[in-house]
Amino acid sequence: MRPRVEEVRIQGLGVIDEAVLVLSPGFTVVTGETGAGKTMVVTGLGLLFGGRADPARVRPGSDKTTVEGTLLVDPAGRVAQQVQDVGGEIENGELIISRTISAEGRSRAWLGGRTVPVGTLTYLAEDLVAVHGQMDQQRLLQPSRQRAALDRYAGEELVKPLRAYEQAYKRHKKIADQLAELTTKARERAQEADQLRFGLGEVEKADPKPGEEAELREEQERLSHADSLRNAAETAHRALLGDPMSGEQAMQDAIALVGEARTAVEAVREFDPTLGEIADRLAEAGYLISDVATDLAAYAESVEADPGRLAVVQERQAVLTHVIRRYGEDTGVVLAWAAKAALRIAELEGDDERIGELTREYEELTVRLTELAAELTRIRTAAAERFGQAVTEELTALAMPHARVVVIVAAAADFAAHGVDEIELRMAPHPASPLLQLNKGASGGELSRVMLAIEVVFAGADPVPTFVFDEVDAGVGGKAAVEIGRRLARLARTSQVIVVTHLPQVAAFADQHLVVEKADDGSVVRSGVVALDKDSRARELSRMFAGLEDSELGRAHAEELLAIAAADKA
Repeated sequence: MRPRVEEVRIQGLGVIDEAVLVLSPGFTVVTGETGAGKTMVVTGLGLLFGGRADPARVRPGSDKTTVEGTLLVDPAGRVAQQVQDVGGEIENGELIISRTISAEGRSRAWLGGRTVPVGTLTYLAEDLVAVHGQMDQQRLLQPSRQRAALDRYAGEELVKPLRAYEQAYKRHKKIADQLAELTTKARERAQEADQLRFGLGEVEKADPKPGEEAELREEQERLSHADSLRNAAETAHRALLGDPMSGEQAMQDAIALVGEARTAVEAVREFDPTLGEIADRLAEAGYLISDVATDLAAYAESVEADPGRLAVVQERQAVLTHVIRRYGEDTGVVLAWAAKAALRIAELEGDDERIGELTREYEELTVRLTELAAELTRIRTAAAERFGQAVTEELTALAMPHARVVVIVAAAADFAAHGVDEIELRMAPHPASPLLQLNKGASGGELSRVMLAIEVVFAGADPVPTFVFDEVDAGVGGKAAVEIGRRLARLARTSQVIVVTHLPQVAAFADQHLVVEKADDGSVVRSGVVALDKDSRARELSRMFAGLEDSELGRAHAEELLAIAAADKA
């Protein structure tokens, strides 16, 4: 289901006090007397979709202008997803959009019941509505829209090469970004590699072993206190066995005392088994003391001051302390850092090879993109020629017989997401005129007709579901007006079309006719909007023809025109 505007409520806008517009899914026309506020309908729709807030538009005596629209949307479509992204809600396929402008100039917007920035409505409008009027920014004046519309107009011939180009372009851009990062950071990577190589060299030169620093610390302590250690061992040995150098046992040494205690207990052990156990333990103690004394003697002989070895140990400790301070908490951590550093160096050194590979792929893709871009340009140029001719023919029927529209396909400076083509619609209003941008080559009314011609040619290619035209019939009448009405009806076959007009030839082709009625209550003018039935519609067309709704001649013309329009649409 294509989105469309179902209903619009306007309060306090210009001369409109309060009005409700129930819109047809096809062609809706809005008419009324001069000053009744027809253009306010277009202004209200513009506000609803993010148009500029002008506090001067607030109705005198009102504190604010309010415009509320009900849209039918596909709950699974893109518009619904955009609404959900901002926290809005859609109920039964209906989306409510609301906009208020205070007399002081403050503006607020709501989307699906959620307050949103006005810019959100503008963004949403790109997929919902195209407003064509003198004061509006024309959607198709945007280069990106012109390019996208031309691509859709080109049809299936463009689809496959465009898809191939877009895929190649994404890869091309990704590689370009990678190369830029690798080359711009080459100095940083070189500095990092140099630092890592220096550190790895220091670690390799030091050649630390796991736990080596603890072993050196123990040896350094032993060498630094060699005399104290030897004296302690000799003193302990003398206490246990006496002085081995004197040849005699010292008085009251530990072995002698334990021996005396054992002899005393052994003498009476036969009288009490408990003392027998103690005697055995004293014997074990004697053996143990003897073993310890032997170990002390051997240790005392092994310990000797070695200033040379101490210097070697201290020098090695200094080397390890340096690498530990710089690369880790201990030798184990230093060795782990060295392993990681070696891997990182290999990775950094591999960047040059990676740059070479990426450069080769980049160059290959550049050639591929050039070929695909040339194919896109060829297809777009052909489509642009067909399109320009078709729009020019439409303008001839719309009372602009000397105007000519051309689509310029120019080469951009570099690859872009959709090729190298810059698309621009230009127009020459008469044969002697140069080709100008659309908004410079036509007046307001002419521009609306140009846009109508473009939209008719683009019908089915451009996905915008609702078109709003104001002053599309400015400066024309007679046969040209009939052709405008016919083309609006043709456009309404695929889209919702809302038109403000003063020409009965245009209004006759509408599926629904709304009239803005003006009432004068003293000094205050109020407008309301009324939907016309068949009979009242003929009266309104008669008024538009002759200025008198009850004119028999005007009514006859109106009925004839309605019949012609109905037959044309059948």
